[in-house]
Amino acid sequence: MSMDTSLIFHIAAFGLILIGSAGIVLSTHLVRIIFGIALLEAGANLLLLLATYREGSSAPIIVDGQIPAVMADPVPQALVLTAIVIGVGILALALSLALRVQRAYGTLDLREIRQRLEQDIADEAGIELPSSIDAPQAVVKRQEGRA
Repeated sequence: MSMDTSLIFHIAAFGLILIGSAGIVLSTHLVRIIFGIALLEAGANLLLLLATYREGSSAPIIVDGQIPAVMADPVPQALVLTAIVIGVGILALALSLALRVQRAYGTLDLREIRQRLEQDIADEAGIELPSSIDAPQAVVKRQEGRA
């Protein structure tokens, strides 16, 4: 891998990490956040592989009694494969939980889910949700309509 190719791969890895982080931080939609986590994970895996890459290395296998002069370290590759398998499992679990949240609350917007969760908790506890006198009138009327 030449210096230009290595630089492109490193930029791609940092780009995936940046896009995934931005998706997690900036989005309020649950599925977009989950896909942001997947992109962040892919960037981290690519960066780990790039950090341990050596030009001209070969697998640490003895062939015809010859030991390769420069061998690749198989541990990071094994760690990345393990991370990919774990990541797929976590992604499947997160998507299934998002599906259950959507069925329960009818939305995947985190702000709306949070409001409904707080209302459910307040209803179960038999208390009123705290409100602010500085709240917009639409919010105050909506809360008065529930009471």
